[in-house]
Order: sequence, then C-alpha cells, then structure tokens
Amino acid sequence: MRFSEADLQQLSEKGISKIKVIDQINTFKEGIPFVRLEEPAVVRDGIVRCSASEEQALINAFQTSRSNLELLKFVPASGAASRMFKSLFSFLEQFDPSDETFEAYIDRTGAADVKALFDQWGSLPFYDIIQSRIKGKATSDDHEKKLFVAEMLSEDGLNYGFYPKGLLPFHQYDAGVVTAFEEHLNEAALYAETGGKAQLHFTVSPQHEMMFRREFEVAKARVKHRTGIDFEVSFSFQKPATDTIAVDMENAPFRNDDSSLLFRPGGHGALIENLNEQDADIIFIKNIDNVVTSKALKIVADSKKLLAGVLLKVQQQLFEYARSLEEGNVDASQLLAIKDFLESEINVRFSSGFDDFSLSEQIKVLQDKMNRPIRVCGMVKNEGEPGGGPFWVKDPNGNISLQIVESAQVDMGNEEQAALLKGATHFNPVDLVCGVKNYKGQKYDLLNYVDAKLGFITNKTKEGRELKALELPGLWNGAMAYWNTIFVEVPVTTFNPVKTVNDLLRPSHQAS
Repeated sequence: MRFSEADLQQLSEKGISKIKVIDQINTFKEGIPFVRLEEPAVVRDGIVRCSASEEQALINAFQTSRSNLELLKFVPASGAASRMFKSLFSFLEQFDPSDETFEAYIDRTGAADVKALFDQWGSLPFYDIIQSRIKGKATSDDHEKKLFVAEMLSEDGLNYGFYPKGLLPFHQYDAGVVTAFEEHLNEAALYAETGGKAQLHFTVSPQHEMMFRREFEVAKARVKHRTGIDFEVSFSFQKPATDTIAVDMENAPFRNDDSSLLFRPGGHGALIENLNEQDADIIFIKNIDNVVTSKALKIVADSKKLLAGVLLKVQQQLFEYARSLEEGNVDASQLLAIKDFLESEINVRFSSGFDDFSLSEQIKVLQDKMNRPIRVCGMVKNEGEPGGGPFWVKDPNGNISLQIVESAQVDMGNEEQAALLKGATHFNPVDLVCGVKNYKGQKYDLLNYVDAKLGFITNKTKEGRELKALELPGLWNGAMAYWNTIFVEVPVTTFNPVKTVNDLLRPSHQAS
C-alpha cells in the first residue's frame, strides 16, 4: 500500500514502522486461525496437584531462598472502572423517581443486577462515604437511590466511573476503606519482600499516574505501620508503538475525519514490552482487581509461595542440566535423563524423530527447549467463572505444548473443538510466577517468545462507521506462547476478580 507523507510522519511520531503496519494489514486480510486444541490439561496430565506435605516443602524452599533473590510483583492496572458501572450508568440516565417507582423501573427494564445491588447496597465499601455526602437531600427512598448513584458516578460527585479500577474503594474495614492498590501492597508484604522491602510495578494509564502516586504515598505509610515493610513502587504506560492499525471492512486502513490513520491500543498483550523491561529473579503477576480481604491473605500468600517454590525446584535442576550441556559433559544416557526431566517436569513435547537425531542434534534441540523463560501458572477448579483455560495445543507445525486458551480462540462451530473446550476442569485466574533468566543470570528477551499469530480481530465502530481492530497476543496467551509452562492447582479462594460493582458484594470482598 502507499503511505502519504502525513502517514509516514504519524508512524514516526508513534514509533511504528511501515513494515509493522503492512504486516498488521496482512493479518486482517489473512485472518487469524483458530487454536487447535488437542485435549484439556487435567490433574496428572498437564496440571500439578500437590499434597499438603508437598505444598509445605515447596513453600519452605521458597522461604529459605528468598533472601538471596530479587523479587518483583507486576500488576496490570490500566483498566478503567467505567465498565464496572455499566448498568448503573443506564439507571442514572433512565430512572426518574418523580415519574415511576424503583420497582416499576426494574419491571420495565429487567435490570436484575441493579435490584441485586440495592438489595445489599449497605455492604458496598463506599456506602458510608456516599451516604455522608447525600445526607438530608433525598425526598423519598427511591429518590435516595437516584442520588446515591449520581453521587457515585457524576463528574461533580465522586466520579468513580472515571477512576482506574485499582483506586476504587474495594474493602471496608473498621479502620476505613482500602483500595485494590493498597491490597496489593498488603499481599506483596507477605510474599514479594526481601530485606524488608517489597518491589511492585504497576502498568497504568498516563492520565491516572498522579492518582496512583498520591494513593501510594498514603497507602505505603498505612501498610508499613501494619507490616514493617518498606515498598518500592514503579509505574509504566502501554507504549504508543504497540498500538495497532484499524481497518475498514475491506481491510483498507481506517482513516479519521482528518484523514489521519486510526490506531488503537493493542490490548494487554502489549504489556509484554513493559514486562520485558523488568529485571528480577522471580516476577509475580496478578491483575489489579483480583484481591482479597485480610482474612484470606495467608491463603493467597501461601499459594504464591507454592508457585515460586515450584519454579525454584525446577530451575535448580534445569540450570544444572543447561550448564552440563554447554560444557559438553554429557553422554547418551544423560541426554535421555534430561529429555525425561523436560517431559515430566516442564511439559516439553518432542517430535517423534528425536531419537533418530545425532548426539549433537539432540543437544541442540534440548538446549532450545530448556533455554526459555518459565511461567508457573496457578489454575483453579472450574466453577463457572469466566476466563481462559489450560489446554494441550497443537500448532500448525505439529508441535504440542501447554497453553492458556480463551474461548474466542476456539472454533465453536467445530463440535469436537467445542467439546474439548467445555471439557476443561480448570480455568486461568491470571496467577503467574515467572522466571525470566537463564542459568547464568542473564535475562531473556521476552519479545523473542511471542507467537504473533495468536492475536484477536474484533469488530468495532467509530463515529458510526464500522471497522476492524487488532488486539495483540494476550500477555498470558500468545505473548508467552513459547515459554516453558507449568500449571499448578491453587485454591479457588485466590480468585476474586471484580468485573462489575456487584462483585464487591460477594462474601469474599466483605472484611467482616
């Protein structure tokens, strides 16, 4: 395609190459193939289930080693809270207590989630805050509901719809309300601390950075008072160079009214660039909205320590083997032992012709398989929550590997594939512990382990015109497709996401 001078200037300002844009347009034209599921990963075939004694031994191994390790907690936190309040924005716009009763509104709209919220609104962590601001203003119970939501969402009120999700009040304690951001500090104090300090990195939106920094100044003092732990917190933004071109329905670049090219954020998969800039021996990854109250903190912390213990145990043996291979101190029997270890402990699968390779060819294959970043992913039993799942997947070249797969990546028109998807026993709560260094302590370039073909194409509109958007391979999906992967069963207690405001009413988010 031809780019105008203005186009090229726009690409230059964003740091995006012409080749990258052309590749993305070709992706739209070719489409993104569905993932080919082989079978769900289950306990003893892709998912590790530890006994109580094994769990304790792995936790102890991490505790023993942690003082010699640099630990980091990485938290994607750029998500806006606006989607949490979708039904309440509609309520605010459509409900007029002078024209109808609240019950009539519910009957008219079928807004069951709005009714459920007001059935328990006293349990919202910001209930008292809002009530103190609207006290004495309501002329009726129904008017009070309208005022409550208006104070919650309007620009001249608390404006929670503008907030990043991480800065909303999530939990109500006797001492006051606590944000999701502060709860992440509470967690980090238990499992991401070395030498009295815990390091955290949050990816945020530029417009919210100062809000996060102000919250940190307040929260760190409270958490240090409770825990004695200091905190070092850093922030980064999704890079403009990771934005993706949008196209029209004929796969030509979509242009704004001023004829400029339309670029859109590439999704959370773009954060592999941010993750790649972090340098630590162990990196814990968890979403901003998945936090627990203090009564469940020990369960969560022990689960994270367990995953870290699994990582350290595997790395210890893996690094010994990697050193032996590089030094050439191996024979055929030792190569077989290494191959067995990779298959049994890191879920590596080899081609059927591996045994026919020469000794030097086998060594090259083994080195390629083992010299990769490692992700140890917690998996919880499937109880109907949304989220990707753990599967054995076959790529177009016939290679089989463990992957986290989203339903959108599966051809639901294929009965066999749909049945395999529904057969998953566990799902992904986004609970990862990552090892990103080799046995020499050198950090891998994580951008070398992304499968660029595992993105997503979605249909959108802008100014009434249809377009197609491209999301980059998800951070824990295609962006980690070529990592070595271990799935470990963890308690469902560790998964408490807040996708809608009603989720804050769940027992897991009630402090008392």
